[in-house]
Amino acid sequence: MLDLLVHNATLPDGRSGMSIAVQGGRIIEVTAGLDAPAAERLDAQGLLVAPHFVDPHFHMDATLSYGLPRVNQSGTLLEGIALWGELKPLLTAEALIERALAYCDWAVAKGLLAIRSHVDTSDPSLLAVDALLEVKRRVAPYLDLQLVAFPQDGVLRSPGGVDNLKRALDLGLDVVGGIPHFERTMADGAASVKLLCELAAERGLPVDMHCDESDDPLSRHIETLAFEAQRLGLRGRVTGSHCTSMHSMDNYYVSKLLPLIAEAGVSVIANPLINITLQGRHDSYPKRRGMTRVPELMAQGVNVAFGHDCVMDPWYGMGSGDMLEVAHMGLHVAQMTSQRGIRQCFDAVTVNAAKVFGLDGYGLEAGCDASFVLLQARDPVEAIRLRATRLKVYRKGRLLAETPAATAALHLATRPAATAWMHPKN
Repeated sequence: MLDLLVHNATLPDGRSGMSIAVQGGRIIEVTAGLDAPAAERLDAQGLLVAPHFVDPHFHMDATLSYGLPRVNQSGTLLEGIALWGELKPLLTAEALIERALAYCDWAVAKGLLAIRSHVDTSDPSLLAVDALLEVKRRVAPYLDLQLVAFPQDGVLRSPGGVDNLKRALDLGLDVVGGIPHFERTMADGAASVKLLCELAAERGLPVDMHCDESDDPLSRHIETLAFEAQRLGLRGRVTGSHCTSMHSMDNYYVSKLLPLIAEAGVSVIANPLINITLQGRHDSYPKRRGMTRVPELMAQGVNVAFGHDCVMDPWYGMGSGDMLEVAHMGLHVAQMTSQRGIRQCFDAVTVNAAKVFGLDGYGLEAGCDASFVLLQARDPVEAIRLRATRLKVYRKGRLLAETPAATAALHLATRPAATAWMHPKN
């Protein structure tokens, strides 16, 4: 007998009437019209079943701290960094853990079951590192949490930056991070990229670097990152996050840069909600959007994912852990409004993000983990348009969360009794 049989499901690739058979926490068969004994049966009623959402770029050590000790008045990246510096001396492990766990509750309810979080290593006490390692231990039964050693104040710029980062890795962090554009000079930024990539190669770890989160078109550390990825044989293990300066670069330079990124096998993460909030703050009009060149990168074969980046912290006062909100903003900012473009944005918070994360057993095929979401939508386009309700969230065959369908009762004499905002398709 199966543990779980999902039937009458629509999959992201458009197949409908599909059945998903689950045994021992894994998918053992995906086929049309399967009927077999099962301890639990779920009729998807033709709605979309998708692999769970993945956030490849987040800052969990700061999440839900909005207003502590004050609000970012200018809305700029630099004031956010300064505000985080004011908050760090006030942090306690207990409060940090509690806020992070609360956010993970939000994430699970939204079908977000894997998060890569950057953790500030600039404080010699490594308080945030210890706290997030404890959070990772506690959420392991229901959420994959990957931690990046992130020298927020600059690995070369801050005293003891290299030593602190190495100690954080020794404690068990998973990924080597960096922030070259925040070093004192362009030369120091390039040197930090080289140093950190060599450290990752030496330890056999992935790299995920905040790269060129700036409106300055001459901030070009993504070029150095791609070069180091090739030089050190790190193909497929390196990610450049943000890359917002590319929005302001001239087209000729970008025409050389994009093939370099593709050849190096470097992934790129855009953070649509935060990129358009923080960038262009010094412009009058016209104002730059600030997000990196998503469709152009995808056209070159670069793996591009979307991250949430921030939720209610010194940089951003909004958010709820909803990766469909991220995809929704991403398609608008990148003007990816074709059917293909919208589906690419759905991939950016699912399969592409899982590739950045290096998730084993991800997907909707036999042999994959039975970790998926039933959405109140009939395809990925509708899911993004509606930021669809997560009706059921499963991890390895176990139901983690469920939400009632979103409907509105109507009191209109000649119209239906309710609506769920779904297109009346033929």
